[in-house]
Amino acid sequence: MSQAVEHLAELTGFRDRDLLDVTLVGAFRDLLQPAAVAIYRTVGEGSEQRWITRAHLKAGDVSPSADPLWADASELPTLESHPERHRCLADGMAVTMADGNPALTFFPLQTDREVVGVLELETSQALSAEQLRLVSSVLRVYKNFQGLLDYSERDTLTGLLNRKTFDESFLRSTAKAPQSDPSPTGHRDARRSPTSMEAWLGVVDIDHFKSVNDRFGHLIGDEVLLLLARLMRSSFRFHDQLYRFGGEEFVVLMFTGAAEHATAAFERMRANVARYAFPRVGNISVSIGFTAVRPGDTPAAAFERADKAVYYAKQNGRNQIASHSDLIARGVFTDESRTGDMELF
Repeated sequence: MSQAVEHLAELTGFRDRDLLDVTLVGAFRDLLQPAAVAIYRTVGEGSEQRWITRAHLKAGDVSPSADPLWADASELPTLESHPERHRCLADGMAVTMADGNPALTFFPLQTDREVVGVLELETSQALSAEQLRLVSSVLRVYKNFQGLLDYSERDTLTGLLNRKTFDESFLRSTAKAPQSDPSPTGHRDARRSPTSMEAWLGVVDIDHFKSVNDRFGHLIGDEVLLLLARLMRSSFRFHDQLYRFGGEEFVVLMFTGAAEHATAAFERMRANVARYAFPRVGNISVSIGFTAVRPGDTPAAAFERADKAVYYAKQNGRNQIASHSDLIARGVFTDESRTGDMELF
């Protein structure tokens, strides 16, 4: 019992979700001594959902392995490729395959909103009733703690990250950009820091959103915001960080190696919104401004540049994207930023 309490204390000591999953598989390895324990989550939307390995730990492993967070989703396994795991996810109930050697048991990983993944335990024999109760109890604590994280970090309407998490996640993410060369097995050490890539920050603003609220009411306005969040998830990659800053303003933090790729991603978002028929409202549009994140950038400095670009887009026709660097090159803006400098007086 004392060992379980110690692991629960460690589990709830982190706010980093990657470390939370790593800690959970480590706890089950110590408590149950399985041949292997793993956490798989789903990424993507609708029929395009895939499995991503968040943490996989075998009996003799020193530390867990995981799929790169920046992996190409098309290269990850489909949900149907693992039918028992998929059944656990779809039904939200544990699935046991005790007739095989080793035995496999799958447990749903739930949040207050949905089932987001599966815990898989590989054991020499079927789990006992006491072991099943232990796993269920630990997962209830895990669910409750995830709920607390969601409450503090996510927008209650859209489920996107909220504004108060932006500064911390911006600094954490840009300090270690995505890994571009995973190991030959397709996995990485779950604690390894990734290598550097260029980051991009975009501000997405709904055009004439006030008129939507005035004409149709705030309930329909909220539905537009919710649907726009879904369009953002389908327009960007699963590892891009999406925020709602409040009202009709959204933010995207993404990583890519070239400016044209960032431009294409933001244009894809704009086009997806423009052709989507929102219930009751019909077609709406968004204006997007974006900027490269510079070495030593503060969250406020990067946001200010993207915000200036989106303001230019809205003042010059709306329903378009604007690059801050392009506007500087054209002489529309002068670059007055002083990234990384500090003025004391």
